[in-house]
Amino acid sequence: MSTELAVGDYFKRLKEKNKYNKDELKTMQNTVRNLLACSTSSNKPGMLLGNIQSGKTRSFIGAMGLAYDNGYDMVIIFTKNSSALVKQTFERLEQEYSEVIDQDLLAVYDIMKMPEKLRNFELKKKLVIVLKKEKKNMERLEKLLFEQYNVLASRKLLFIDDEADFASVAYENVKEKNIIELRVIAGQIDNIRAKLVNASYLQVTATPYSLYLQPEDMAIHEHKTYQPKRPAFTELVPIHDKYVGGDMYFENSKIEDHPACFLYHEIQEEELKILAKSDKRRVKSETLLTNPRIEGIRSALINFIVAGKIRNLQQRRMGEKLEKYAFIIHTMTSKSAHQWQEDVAVLMEEKLVETLKDDLTFFKELILNSYNDLKRSKMSDVFFPSFTDVLESVKESLLDQELLIEIVNSEKDVENLLDKSGQLKLRTPLNLFIGGQILDRGITIGNLIGFYYGRNPQKFQQDTVLQHSRMYGARPLADVALTRFYTTNRIYSVMERMHEFDKELRQAFETGANGGEVTFIRKDLNNNIIPCNPNKILLSSIHTLKAGKRLLPIGFQTLPKSQLKPKMNKIDAYVKNMRENALRVDTEDRRSFLVHKKNVEHLLQQIAETYVMHENYEWDLEQHMAMLNYLTEENEPEDRGKVWIVLRENRNIGRIRSSTNSFEDSPATTQDELKVARKLARTVPALILTRQNGLIEQGWRGGAFYWPVIVTPKATQTTIFANKTIH
Repeated sequence: MSTELAVGDYFKRLKEKNKYNKDELKTMQNTVRNLLACSTSSNKPGMLLGNIQSGKTRSFIGAMGLAYDNGYDMVIIFTKNSSALVKQTFERLEQEYSEVIDQDLLAVYDIMKMPEKLRNFELKKKLVIVLKKEKKNMERLEKLLFEQYNVLASRKLLFIDDEADFASVAYENVKEKNIIELRVIAGQIDNIRAKLVNASYLQVTATPYSLYLQPEDMAIHEHKTYQPKRPAFTELVPIHDKYVGGDMYFENSKIEDHPACFLYHEIQEEELKILAKSDKRRVKSETLLTNPRIEGIRSALINFIVAGKIRNLQQRRMGEKLEKYAFIIHTMTSKSAHQWQEDVAVLMEEKLVETLKDDLTFFKELILNSYNDLKRSKMSDVFFPSFTDVLESVKESLLDQELLIEIVNSEKDVENLLDKSGQLKLRTPLNLFIGGQILDRGITIGNLIGFYYGRNPQKFQQDTVLQHSRMYGARPLADVALTRFYTTNRIYSVMERMHEFDKELRQAFETGANGGEVTFIRKDLNNNIIPCNPNKILLSSIHTLKAGKRLLPIGFQTLPKSQLKPKMNKIDAYVKNMRENALRVDTEDRRSFLVHKKNVEHLLQQIAETYVMHENYEWDLEQHMAMLNYLTEENEPEDRGKVWIVLRENRNIGRIRSSTNSFEDSPATTQDELKVARKLARTVPALILTRQNGLIEQGWRGGAFYWPVIVTPKATQTTIFANKTIH
């Protein structure tokens, strides 16, 4: 599209102020060209698709300025249902458009705070109205356009639906029915738009999942694939070089010695329960700094203080401004829980100061443990201060009360806490925020280097779960190296699956892979794999299947050697029999052979009986076998129901990965068996079967065992397997 766009006062000022790069300019220009050329509505919107906290607001504000220069008179911005976010958006707009506002060329209004009567002089300006998406606000907007100032209804309007994935297509829990049902506000917007002479509609979202939602009454019959509901046009928000997203937390974290592999710190479910309500029997003042039951929150608090001071020492060394830092505790919405968590954090700070004065040896030990943890992820090209300097800086920080602990759990609190730019204000060098729903709503918090997260992932959908922890956004890598993320393994696993799900949908949508189609499936009561309507899936239960993916048990111990040995004798004999009666043996790797799927199912059941799963870890064997069944049946008749076995013996892998003190999750080496498995698994899946010696010195119980890894075929198209669905 080559339509020449006018560039006037509105966009020129923004461009000068923000120094947009060529990719950002291209996105903004294409967005406005398409808005001018296409007919758009809430059912077929223009779309700005970006990543979470990746600069979507920057992009749509730039597009607004260009739209004003090209005939649009008024922009109506719908935000998520949060007064605080309305305020944040309002403040951002006033800041960005300050020059044209001062020249009386533009006015920004919060619909809840509009003057009682606008004069013609005011109505002739370019206008922005910001409102949260709720019924009464829609009624206010309708009255504003068609009763109070009907001259506006004849002008060229642009609706911008910010974070469209939250409210235009959103889920809410209906307790009476104990179900989750789709709620659509877009109809109200369409009613308003139908009365307008000239209006355009732009959605801004970070979650491509909503594009795959189909009408509730759609008959799917035998079709398993879903194409996204194509918007009138889609522009992708460019990802800037400082962006930190799911790749860092869930992919780079798997790379040995990468700074990201130290980001995640596991906490126990029991600790979340302790922090859910006041319990002074289990949390006593005198044992706050030693109680193993609250080790997670204690190390989180100390690590935050130490990390903040390390960054300040690094900044001082480089002659840079000393930044202020933030930490979030976000576990539930209950105000009583927030108060209890604040009590614990404040008391912990007091005990640290007391220990500093009365027991310097123990204080040094606490700070040294934190220092050593953070030093593991230091960057080779960034100065790392000595322990002596860090210790002195931490002591000074505590004595000067640089740590501020605040509860953020109501709209009023957030409005009072926002700074001039609409971000949560950082008043002191170290700011610890404790909150609930308000922190769900997209409020921007700068310089976050700590997240303590405990919301229940079974109770909400994917568009909120990744936003909850506020993990993503523009972050200096020097900050990322000292960032720590604290949650349970159960929650981390759900978030990891959701990240993968989001990434695969985004890739299918952006690249048009497989025609943009994605397969949604589930297992029925008869263990058959059947199509699943995307509207009906619970995203906390999904698994994404793609080419070359591994499925394996993690977080287990074996049975005691005496109990393990007889079971292993049977498994060894079974494996030997499978090998001797194989359908085919690979000519290049004689240890690899083809067998029937039913043999693999029986083998996996036997292996599962040799494991004892660690608390909060599980091997959902039934689900893995259901996915294996799907992978083996989606083939041509000659390959159907078959699996390659890649056998390796005499292996010695440790139970715990020493670098991160976490459970080992890579029993298959990439240069040997995983490489062979991916080569063989072209149309049928492979099962890597490593026979581990299970040595005591490596954390096992002295008995040999098998560690299986399912590898999906190269031909696997993006497939979403839903373990649980909504009925």
